[in-house]
Amino acid sequence: MSPRRRFLLVLLALVLVGAACSSDDAGDTAPADDTRATGDDAGRSGSFSMLAYNVAGLPQEFSSENPEEHLPLISPRLEPFDIVMTQEDFDWWGPEVENLDFVHYHERLRADTTFEYATEQHPGPAAVGIDGSNPQRPLPYVGDGLGFLSRFPFTDVDRVPWTRCYGITDGASDCLAMKGFATATFELADGVVVDIYTLHAEAGEGPDDQPLQVEDFEQLGAYIEEHSEGHAVIVGGDTNLHLEADHDQRAGDTPIWEGFLETTGLTDVCDVVECPEQGAIDKVAWRDGNGASFEPQSFTHERDTFSGPDGEDLSDHPPVVVEWTWTAES
Repeated sequence: MSPRRRFLLVLLALVLVGAACSSDDAGDTAPADDTRATGDDAGRSGSFSMLAYNVAGLPQEFSSENPEEHLPLISPRLEPFDIVMTQEDFDWWGPEVENLDFVHYHERLRADTTFEYATEQHPGPAAVGIDGSNPQRPLPYVGDGLGFLSRFPFTDVDRVPWTRCYGITDGASDCLAMKGFATATFELADGVVVDIYTLHAEAGEGPDDQPLQVEDFEQLGAYIEEHSEGHAVIVGGDTNLHLEADHDQRAGDTPIWEGFLETTGLTDVCDVVECPEQGAIDKVAWRDGNGASFEPQSFTHERDTFSGPDGEDLSDHPPVVVEWTWTAES
């Protein structure tokens, strides 16, 4: 039985018996006293670090990981980075799970951070166009799990769920959450902006999932074309797209990721710098725009940093860190 199928069964059982547990609330993050980003006196060049991390924030009751213990350990380890984009950091939930300790995971993840800028709580399914009337996009149990923490100000936050999903108790149970992408415009210096996207794509690899994986990246590509035309763009997160030869995730004759890059004009960071696991599903890509040019300096999996007291990984996904430099026209 898959972990997500176990989740639904456990969740229903907990609801029926009225299981509840609580935790002390963690306070909102305090403003940062300084910034780790650098730039010259004119603000026309600089550098910043970015972390993209699926934090495995599904409820402890069905997770294959240990979020109750690991999320508080992750929190202070986010501090060194200038921009953090997360997946599976759930801050919205339906009444079916509101009495679980799970509802405190999000606040614990942010409890020991000092980022001045952070995304607000997901507004709920109705606010992003999910009303339960579409059988191919049923009402979810939890939010999109997507978030930003930043030393830089950002505006124009938008959360967009995938148009369709597959599986409540079958497949990868993707319909349990409002999976999709979130985006915001970050200002790195006066007049130097970049649209950043964090995403979590359809997870399954069955015959019902692959057409939706194609649709996901077509939907994201169309959104970028409409909303980020001419803009500098960085896209990162959990694509659930493998590039190894034993996976065949394609749109026609073209691998889904390759087609997405071609459509949007993005470049995979791993095509420019050395990556520890070529083809891993947690990816980052970018393009220049708005008179600003970006250059990735490194792409690393910071497993040693994000490990527990016994050396265990704090998530089932590697923490992806990209170091960037940028220059802008005068």
